[in-house]
Amino acid sequence: MYIATLIADGLSAGQLQEASDRLASAGCAPQGWDWIDAGQAADLRFASQPQAARAALEGAFAATDVIVQGAAGREKKLLVADMDSTMITVECIDELADYAGIKAEVAKVTERAMRGELDFAAALDARVALLKDLDEAAIDRCLAERVQLSPGAETLVKTMRARGSLTVLVSGGFTRFAEPVGERLGFERVIANRLEIDGGTLTGTVAKPIVDSATKETTLVNALTERALTAEAALAVGDGANDLAMIRRAGMGVAYRAKPIVAAAAGVRLDHAPLHALLWAQGLPMREWVR
Repeated sequence: MYIATLIADGLSAGQLQEASDRLASAGCAPQGWDWIDAGQAADLRFASQPQAARAALEGAFAATDVIVQGAAGREKKLLVADMDSTMITVECIDELADYAGIKAEVAKVTERAMRGELDFAAALDARVALLKDLDEAAIDRCLAERVQLSPGAETLVKTMRARGSLTVLVSGGFTRFAEPVGERLGFERVIANRLEIDGGTLTGTVAKPIVDSATKETTLVNALTERALTAEAALAVGDGANDLAMIRRAGMGVAYRAKPIVAAAAGVRLDHAPLHALLWAQGLPMREWVR
């Protein structure tokens, strides 16, 4: 048995019936539908052809996210998440560069790296080099003035952790941002790069080895081994090319407001709803969420 979860603000019974009809036309043998939370999230059960179901439903309804998965093992026991432009709304290195007056220059490189057009480690080294001699105090200013949590992120993390999941924030960004962000969101573990600082100013270097795509994938795999879980028990969420490896490894790999290369490859896209929608994807109604 499979489940297609439809998530939207103002979801109607009429849309769900239309979705069921679309599944029938695609040969998926629909078995009925149920609300998770009325008007916001619902499950449609069907018997076969999950890829055909996804093709039939994605894009069929305005501002609606569609998540297709097997019914078994739906609730996840591991969350591995990216930080920049995923758990928070900004790219920290771009915002930090603004305090040095070079945001536009750095942001162009960030965008290309996240699209997979540049080697991540080389691009990070190049951008950090441009921050040489920036006052260390700019980090705390940036954290206080620019960094905002993504809608639904805290609810997602704290609910999964309260239900016994291991939660790991793994970022190609910097510990000076990731550690306080991880604490605010409720992550059990935080992994990120370390900016090197000497005499109160940035040296223009980052400690090696760099946290990159391979690190993110290895973090997920090692966490599964540690908890004696299969890949199906993992939820991985990110937006950039350096998140692709961990997204592909996870039972539920989610592209969140993602770059095209990531959106095309991920099994799940979240383009409209806040991150707490990933609790609906696990079948959890709002009455079970940690606010």
